Amino acid sequence: MNNTFKPAWWLPGAHSQTLWNSMCRTPPKLERRRERMWLEDGDFLDMDWYGPHQVDAPLVLLLHGLTGSSNSLYILGVQQSLAAQGWASVALNWRGCSGEPNLLPRGYHSGASEDLAETVAHLRAQRPTAPLYAAGYSLGGNVLLKYLGETGEDSQLQGAVAVSVPFRLDQCADRIGMGFSKVYQAHFMREMVAYIKDKQRLFSHSGQADQLSIIEKLGPLDGLRTFWDFDGKVTAPLHGFSDAQDYYKRSSSRYFLGRISTPTLLIQAKDDPFVFEHSLPQPHELATCIEFELHAKGGHVGFIEGSPKRPGYYLERRIPQWFSQHAGRG
Repeated sequence: MNNTFKPAWWLPGAHSQTLWNSMCRTPPKLERRRERMWLEDGDFLDMDWYGPHQVDAPLVLLLHGLTGSSNSLYILGVQQSLAAQGWASVALNWRGCSGEPNLLPRGYHSGASEDLAETVAHLRAQRPTAPLYAAGYSLGGNVLLKYLGETGEDSQLQGAVAVSVPFRLDQCADRIGMGFSKVYQAHFMREMVAYIKDKQRLFSHSGQADQLSIIEKLGPLDGLRTFWDFDGKVTAPLHGFSDAQDYYKRSSSRYFLGRISTPTLLIQAKDDPFVFEHSLPQPHELATCIEFELHAKGGHVGFIEGSPKRPGYYLERRIPQWFSQHAGRG
């Protein structure tokens, strides 16, 4: 197994590693098939399929991060890599992330493992003979680890990978408000407020007064500058938490790691500009089935290697490789 990551010399810092993919990379062009899955509460999730159509081909469920989608470059890239080794993949869009607002006032958040549970059950029913794996990035990785801890031996997954995880949401909310990371925080605030306002317009135009009133009860959305602001005013009341602290405590994946029974790989960088190093779990907190791959550099969902003319993407090499190795053990 080649799990050696040599960060690109021409991207010397954590921020250049973090930003290069989204700002400079040409998106892979994939012909995908979209499926809409209806949830028990009447809402929907959209999923984008790629790769072999055989019902018994190994299948990987991919989970994007905050304000991302199935079109995020790290998702498209790994779908391309998985298909190259003969594996199918399906990229989930969390509620309201597929290009149109979802139908309920609630949305998605870092602890939305109930939506992941419904998705896993749906995929299991659709392809019962296919080995099923999952990979989550950032928020998606946090949701995945929480789900694995909650379900234990009943996860229905053969293996999982979680990348650049905000293991302690409260501490990460503090970290992203420091230094240059405030740039990311401002971006997320704009995107998340727009997400709620799009939903508000949908309810207003469609005459859904009951749904609209739930959004309007949140009050004005101006002046939300930090994650503590947004999660206290929006995330917590919309999703049944008493306040931001309650949301962070009940949703942080660090508290679920010891209960995981599914073989799991964690990939993290010490220089992640979203995550304090002291927020990373200690060895005694990890279940024995967890491998923790901690790199000195890599940024947040970065891990770019290679040369300027031929950049490489460690995650798109490592994740399919690890899944393939695990399938071989089985």
